[in-house]
Amino acid sequence: MSQSTYARLTQELESIDQEGLYKRERLITSPQSGSIMVEIAGKETAVINLCANNYLGLADHPDIVASAQKAMDQYGYGMASVRFICGTLDYHRQLEEEIAEFTGFDDAILYAACFDANGGVFEPLLNAEDAIVSDSLNHASIIDGIRLCKAKRYRFANNDMADLEAKLKEAKANNARTIVIATDGVFSMDGYIANVPELRRLADEYDALLMMDDCHSTGILGPEGKGTAAHFGLQVDILTSTLGKSLGGAAGGFVAASQPVIDMLRQRSRPYLFSNALPPAILGGASAAIKLCREGDDLREKLSQNAQHFRQGMEQAGFHLLPGEHPIIPIMLGEGQLAQDMANRLYELGVYVTGFFYPVVPMGQARIRTQMSAALTTEQLDKAIAAFTQAGKELGVI
Repeated sequence: MSQSTYARLTQELESIDQEGLYKRERLITSPQSGSIMVEIAGKETAVINLCANNYLGLADHPDIVASAQKAMDQYGYGMASVRFICGTLDYHRQLEEEIAEFTGFDDAILYAACFDANGGVFEPLLNAEDAIVSDSLNHASIIDGIRLCKAKRYRFANNDMADLEAKLKEAKANNARTIVIATDGVFSMDGYIANVPELRRLADEYDALLMMDDCHSTGILGPEGKGTAAHFGLQVDILTSTLGKSLGGAAGGFVAASQPVIDMLRQRSRPYLFSNALPPAILGGASAAIKLCREGDDLREKLSQNAQHFRQGMEQAGFHLLPGEHPIIPIMLGEGQLAQDMANRLYELGVYVTGFFYPVVPMGQARIRTQMSAALTTEQLDKAIAAFTQAGKELGVI
């Protein structure tokens, strides 16, 4: 045993805690919904949930639960294998075809999570002759996926199309064979929506592929919840997204793209080749979730109304919010310790939120990221606004 290593880790953990940046998990004892049961001091307590990715409120939908149970009854609990050895069900291909049709691509490929999809999408397609131009606020999974690839890397300021064009010109001048523009569709910490019209225009002008992570817009934006590009009436070249947010909230991710791209990922994408196949229950639940999503205009309308109501109430209370139209609504607080204190006080007042701070967001930009859900009622939102107002006054935020 290396006692010096354990001592160093213990010291670093103590330092994180002293800086108010230590992450602690809370125990939930109920299904995910607008109101959830949590364990506080050994007692179950109901709290209003404002920090799940359960945008359409489908995480406990009975149709999804029933479909997951049916799939498990038919196919069992798990596949005990990766896909190319003996882990591919007819149900895997059926779901991939449903995703491809839903998103408007030739084909799709499933991963254990969208983190794996982003981690495995670049390396099989690109090498040192190529270039990736990445938005500065892209999700950590895109950043990690790019690091695994030997393509030359360029970074442009968030949603800054002039800076993007400058980087594209630089990549062209350096004789990049293939250029990929990589971006989030919705930037998860801020709720900003990517400028797809300009991204698409520049990609076409510079003969680049446009890759987009749509985790926080699948199910929310565009006709039938098809995502950010559909919101603008456009299409990207490579789409990654998740089954773990709007589409049932369980697990799993995917890449949707043209057939040659998907075929190459199936041959060489390491997170796909070396991870167990998604279990049958996930396949069944996700298939039902896609159907509910496509028919869910009423859920998207309720989600939008909830976001508008909460944003208006919080602004009137005097909080500093980042502007936007997405159901991600960040309440800016600045310091990590304050974000922690605010989240803890709100928890005591019956509102479940989480403080975000460095290194998840830049130093000095700590916040509480609230996320609206169609499962929330107006009464619950009003109670949450009142709790925020009380906590905000107690902590000197407003």
